[in-house]
Amino acid sequence: MYVYDNYDQKIVDDRVEQFRDQTKRFLAGKLEEAEFLPLRLQNGLYKQRHAPMLRIAIPYGMISSRQMRMIAHIARTYDKGYGHFTTRQNIQLNWPSLETVPDILADLASVQMHAIQTSGNCIRNITTDQFAGVVEDEIEDPRPYCELLRQWSTFHPEFAYLPRKFKIAVNAVEKADRAATQVHDIGVNLVHGDKGEVGFRIIAGGGLGRTPVIGSVIRDFLPKAHLLSYLDAILRVYNRYGRRDNKYKARIKILVRALTPEKFAEMVEAEWAMIKDGPTTVTEEEIARLQGFFTEPDYQDLPTVIDAFQSRKSENKVFSNWVLRNVTPHKKPGYAAVTLTLKTTGVAPGDATDLQMEQMADLADRFSFGELRVSHCQNIILADVKQSDLYDLWQEAKSKGFATPNLGLLTDMICCPGGDFCSLANAKSIPIAQKIQQRFDDLDYLYDIGNLDLNISGCMNACGHHHVGNIGILGVDKKGAEFYQVSLGGASGVDASIGNIIGPSFAEDQIGDVVVKIVETYVNNRIEGEHFIDTYRRIGIEPFKTEAYANA
Repeated sequence: MYVYDNYDQKIVDDRVEQFRDQTKRFLAGKLEEAEFLPLRLQNGLYKQRHAPMLRIAIPYGMISSRQMRMIAHIARTYDKGYGHFTTRQNIQLNWPSLETVPDILADLASVQMHAIQTSGNCIRNITTDQFAGVVEDEIEDPRPYCELLRQWSTFHPEFAYLPRKFKIAVNAVEKADRAATQVHDIGVNLVHGDKGEVGFRIIAGGGLGRTPVIGSVIRDFLPKAHLLSYLDAILRVYNRYGRRDNKYKARIKILVRALTPEKFAEMVEAEWAMIKDGPTTVTEEEIARLQGFFTEPDYQDLPTVIDAFQSRKSENKVFSNWVLRNVTPHKKPGYAAVTLTLKTTGVAPGDATDLQMEQMADLADRFSFGELRVSHCQNIILADVKQSDLYDLWQEAKSKGFATPNLGLLTDMICCPGGDFCSLANAKSIPIAQKIQQRFDDLDYLYDIGNLDLNISGCMNACGHHHVGNIGILGVDKKGAEFYQVSLGGASGVDASIGNIIGPSFAEDQIGDVVVKIVETYVNNRIEGEHFIDTYRRIGIEPFKTEAYANA
């Protein structure tokens, strides 16, 4: 993984001391709240319902065991002993005191981490596929390009105060999109050109929130050398023409839709023509340098089929089910990628205690070259596990609560912190997640239901990505009471779609029954081999709507 050089370390260390001084001046009354606001936001610090919230960057979801142990130390020392992994591959601390934040940032800097640009109207953390670099079907490892974008976007002087926050995701697999690139401000997809060369398809104008939009392809093929100059052109057009008079209409998706994707692309091309061969041209030498940070670990030459592993699967159905769900094929014979789930019933999806973080770090050191990944779906991945170690890993993970065999199933839900923490939320998310988990605690039934994405957000900002859940749940305020709006038919992969609202919202005590009715409607109408999203797209919303409101 990428290792800071002296310039990186000095930049981060200087930022810590700068923010320490800014915080002291604010606490002493020498900075007004309005002056401190942009300073704290660009250091990842929010004011939430009960305490500040600090969002820590995990660039493209990669974190070492040493870094994970530092997060555990920080959670234990400065917070309430846990953190929340997010849909953008970051981690949030919900209870730090403002006075201690500079110390937290100093501790992070000691292990090459920071919270820079995890908030504010700037380019946020660059995200990608949690299996980057280890799956056989990717066109090329996307992580060097993520690192290129991270370095380009950090402290970019021209894009420090954009009309609104800006998110970029990178994908390198043709038939899958685990980075949800179509619902980002910019989606960068590695593709092959007409002559077999590798370049990028650029998507712009995607996003969720109040106005959910699937992004539009604005360039089918972009040579590697021009990645930065072309993104510069997109950001310049947005920075110049994006609305600043209304924050609800300030995202790039509003501009692209207002202009039309064709016109927007035309304006980007005109801007790009003036800068495309300038100093931001990416040389082959620079690409090779970045690729040098993402070399393969010390893999062993292993057989493709390991008899002991196959025997374990045959003898133990529970282990076999876990392998089916939580183990992903690896490009290297004899290895596999393993997802450790953070979706235990009764625990907020994506939450991990300081002890669990230490345990995950231990598992990474023992089984996966000391490296972990954070997924878009709020789980943790060990990317390089020997097949011969899978049974031992499973037993260890099971004893620590990381082996729930529900990956990709209804209870493997995405959920934001909601009204329990967030000052923007209209309703609580976590209790709704727990109610649904409890209603679907029969694993046999979950397996029968099959693949189903359920996403929950506490407000229209859509941190839980409810718009692209096969079933989406949104917390709304109804005359001071918490209600929940349900949408169906969303998806975030290569066939991305925005869900449709089925009708009026439901009270908290109704939502569990409503989800049960929706799932039963699917089960009663599916044909063999259909997942939930397939049945929904075939029969439409009406059967689900009829059952959801029956006897309501």
